[in-house]
Amino acid sequence: MRKEINYKTGIIPTAEQVIELYDNAGLPRPTNDKERIQKMFENSNLVITAWDNDLLVGVSRSITDWVWSCYLADLAVRKEYKNSGIGKKLIELTKNAVGDQSMILLLSVPTAMEYYPKMGFIKQESSFIMNREK
Repeated sequence: MRKEINYKTGIIPTAEQVIELYDNAGLPRPTNDKERIQKMFENSNLVITAWDNDLLVGVSRSITDWVWSCYLADLAVRKEYKNSGIGKKLIELTKNAVGDQSMILLLSVPTAMEYYPKMGFIKQESSFIMNREK
């Protein structure tokens, strides 16, 4: 049924493609604000996408300095492609891109709290956040 998934680095999907993926995956992002979604991607310096032909089925969006830290801002996989290894592969490609000198950190949505430890992440108790106002 599914064909080979193609992974691409540095390809910025359209805001419409991202919005459709995030809504499908249930990722809580401002998908009602196309301009904001576009800026989120334009201002990220590591974007890895997963494609089934022309269909965007997964994305990893990060902000990194390449030598110390990488903030994995978004990881989304289309619901009908979950449990197929796409998320794991996107994390692996992100780690490979930033190299051994950089840590990867993220804020998890509540529904993924059990997922990230399986991918090699260690839960931290030492983080702080200033929430956005809108």
